[in-house]
Amino acid sequence: MDLATLIGMIGAFGFVIMAMVLGGDLGMFFNVPSILIVVCGSLFVVLSQFTLGQFFGAGKIAGKAFMFKIESPDSQIEKIVEMADAARKGGFLALEEAQIENEFMQKGVDMLVDGHDVDVVRATLGKDISMTTERHEFGASIFKGLGDVAPAMGMIGTLIGLVAMLSNMDDPKSIGPAMAVALLTTLYGAVLANVVCLPIAEKLGNRAVEEKLNQSLILDGIIGIADGQNPRVIEGILKNYLAASKRGKATEDA
Repeated sequence: MDLATLIGMIGAFGFVIMAMVLGGDLGMFFNVPSILIVVCGSLFVVLSQFTLGQFFGAGKIAGKAFMFKIESPDSQIEKIVEMADAARKGGFLALEEAQIENEFMQKGVDMLVDGHDVDVVRATLGKDISMTTERHEFGASIFKGLGDVAPAMGMIGTLIGLVAMLSNMDDPKSIGPAMAVALLTTLYGAVLANVVCLPIAEKLGNRAVEEKLNQSLILDGIIGIADGQNPRVIEGILKNYLAASKRGKATEDA
């Protein structure tokens, strides 16, 4: 679980709610029509921008903002070098016995074992990377869309409330409560956008970059094995994916 995402959202909501409590009765910040306008209205507006499959698939992708496990580049390099050494000694068939947890790496190794040409392997895995990145970008764009639309829907709700308020100007006692309700939609829109949707969109963007980097490292490693390169050469190439401060340490550990 990504504790940063969870702690960040809980902390943000906590301080907002604390401010509401300190400001008076918490109940005065709850208004059903305003919630419907902002939440439901935003969802339907964003739905109109995507297909049903893309929209409902975003929920599953959003889970990666909270639950996401990716192997470290160090461990991937170590595994690839190990397989490269095995392939040099026993051929590609020796890789059948390799214990591989990463599905993308397993797919590449299976193609080598099946005797596919290196260009086919490169094209297939490259297409896989691009499609994975595209799915992540769709998920992030949906939440970014919600982040953009929610404040606008909040403003629409506010305008609706102001119209209702101005139509009852003959009753001074109703102006204050009506104004408060009108402003609640702006509050809901701002909170939904800046506390939920935009942070998730940014985190999904970061996840996409991390996974693409990881898969690119694996692709280069698989191609190196397919070309019969020396395991040490492959290791040197793959260490370029590490931060400069970690390359020296990885070399010492080796």
